Amino acid sequence: MAESTPTGVEALDHLLYTVLRETGAYGGGIFVLPPDEQVLCLAVKAGIPDAFAGPWKRVWLGAHTPTADAARERRLIWLPVGDTVGRYPQTAVVLPYRFSAVSAPLVGEDAVWGSLSLLFPASHPPRLSPRERAAIDSCCQELGLLLADAAKRGRPVLPGPEPHTMRRPPPIVPAADEAVAAVDFAQRLPEGGMALDLEGRIVFATASAAELVGVPTGRLRGQRPWQALPWLADPVFEDRYRGALFSREPAAFTALRPPGTWLSFTLYPGDSGVSVRIAPARPRPGPPPRGAGRPAGGTAADGDHVLGSDNAPTPVGTMYQLMNLAAMLTQAVEVQDIAELAAHPIMAAFEAQGLALLVLQDGRLKNIGYRGYTERAMRQLDGAQMRWTPTPASLALSRGQAAFYSTPQEMDDAYTGMSTLTGKASWAYLPLIAAGRPVGCCVVSYERPRTFTPGQRAFLTSLAGLLAQALERALMHDSRYRFARRLQAGLLPSALPRISGLTVAARYQASAHGMEIGGDFYDLIPLDGRGAAAAIGDVQGHNPTAAALMGQVRTAVHATSGVPPAEVLARTNRLLTDLDAGLFTSCLYADLDLSARRARLSSAGHPPPLLRHPDGRVSVVDVPPGPLLGIVRAAEYPTIEIPLPPGAELLMYTDGLVEAPGDDPDLSTQELIGRFAHTHHGESVEDRADLLLTHAPQGDTRNDDIALLIIGMT
Repeated sequence: MAESTPTGVEALDHLLYTVLRETGAYGGGIFVLPPDEQVLCLAVKAGIPDAFAGPWKRVWLGAHTPTADAARERRLIWLPVGDTVGRYPQTAVVLPYRFSAVSAPLVGEDAVWGSLSLLFPASHPPRLSPRERAAIDSCCQELGLLLADAAKRGRPVLPGPEPHTMRRPPPIVPAADEAVAAVDFAQRLPEGGMALDLEGRIVFATASAAELVGVPTGRLRGQRPWQALPWLADPVFEDRYRGALFSREPAAFTALRPPGTWLSFTLYPGDSGVSVRIAPARPRPGPPPRGAGRPAGGTAADGDHVLGSDNAPTPVGTMYQLMNLAAMLTQAVEVQDIAELAAHPIMAAFEAQGLALLVLQDGRLKNIGYRGYTERAMRQLDGAQMRWTPTPASLALSRGQAAFYSTPQEMDDAYTGMSTLTGKASWAYLPLIAAGRPVGCCVVSYERPRTFTPGQRAFLTSLAGLLAQALERALMHDSRYRFARRLQAGLLPSALPRISGLTVAARYQASAHGMEIGGDFYDLIPLDGRGAAAAIGDVQGHNPTAAALMGQVRTAVHATSGVPPAEVLARTNRLLTDLDAGLFTSCLYADLDLSARRARLSSAGHPPPLLRHPDGRVSVVDVPPGPLLGIVRAAEYPTIEIPLPPGAELLMYTDGLVEAPGDDPDLSTQELIGRFAHTHHGESVEDRADLLLTHAPQGDTRNDDIALLIIGMT
């Protein structure tokens, strides 16, 4: 990042440096959550090479990663060596190395502003020490307050397009005679030595090292070993380098320098880079591998891996970014999620400057997300008809073949004016086809002319396959979601009836899993002459079958209302038993006598309601539960009667309001009582319903619907 970039991220350097020093972490980063965004941006990093930061520059807040979970759930996440595989398998795919890590939220003025991530060597004990935890907590608190204060002053700390690398205090510079002595010492050693910086570039090589690898020192400096030495271009070398940097443990492998010289490489990592020792190794048995297109060569990791290939290998960084993208796309639920998740990882993996994702809808290619294009350009290209508008995207999709344009002239020959409109100079149009069905097109573009090699074309085609599958799943989800919403809306009351003497509020919230449709229901039924009836219930399951049965239960309760509550439940139970639906239903029914200001209640295995008294006290209404509906045909349902004076409120709800995996239902019920009792002057039942739903179990772990009904006496 340029020194003059006015983002303010440099103000974070001191705090990151302090926490690294106090905890012993060798690296990490500060992620900032920009206002009105759902993406954590890596603002400042330390100890992490630029090439490794690519997959983590932007992390979707809803992703299942330590960084996102820490911010979203406002809790510290500690991952000792080995825990990442079990708890965050998708992260482990991208970083399959031995290291420990911690992620912690940055909270200031009761708002989340980002998260802090720190990396520790593999040798770190399995637990954080109290001193380390205190340093992390102090740093997060200061960062949260700093970010909150900056936003309040109208100058929020905004990350730049690339992460800023933390400035470390200047190192101790040796005297001239000491530097010469150190170089002389290294040159006298019989084995070869190289020094790599954190980015993997060779900054020093001894004459012995140059002689062993067969390349003069002048041609080695500034190059990465796998770039300067073709026979080290196998991804195994870069993988060992990455493993050493992340674990801070030595790593070793052997390599064949053509035509028949074996060399051993030992890597010793540190905070400023990696020292490499090179020595002759014993010849390995068997003939050396030979490739047709270049001198035969290969590597052997831990003495076991030998490769020779006709094709230039794909850089490990690109492969890991694609693996990260594949893992991230498995989390995409909706179509818009794919555009949000995929854009930056794809552009980083292929060093592109533009990306557009188009989906096929009703014979037209509709834009669902783009980066690096002007709004005017995308508006002009949006909605092209597949049959009548021969754009590069529609042609690639109709033919089912990727199209590559290396220069503006090539593009203009196919589609006049595209280079001027988009400001790009080369393009890859990737048709997205899943199970033989066209679903859309991905456009990857560059600001300069570019020749797409066979290897790059192959990886871009693989990328199209990943996107197509994810997009098809998302389109199916969106379609099912719309169906579910329409079905749910048709089965629940569109509006509650207005009944004199009552103020009523109802809420429904779908589960976080499945089709987002379930069997929770509520109803308010006017009764001629004397009052009303209220019902709430929960049919087992989260699918159309449960929803259909819910509709039958609600209809049965509605049809039998007016008789005593015990009889309403008994008749509904006999109906469900005769249907033999195989699904069980809980239900709470209340008969409200408005003239006497009393209520009679019966329960079929349903959570007891809460009664908010006029003075604000809240108590649990102990309704003796009868059997669930649909189990025993001759079941009986006890009835109780309670007073409902003016100002009283009755809360009826389903168990999703108080139950979540791992939570204590009794404790959750007590918390619900406290929230129901808490009120402000002038607060309505609608306000209280919103408050209760806001504090209900949230997030990916919530696997049940929520329905609630508040009935107030006026």
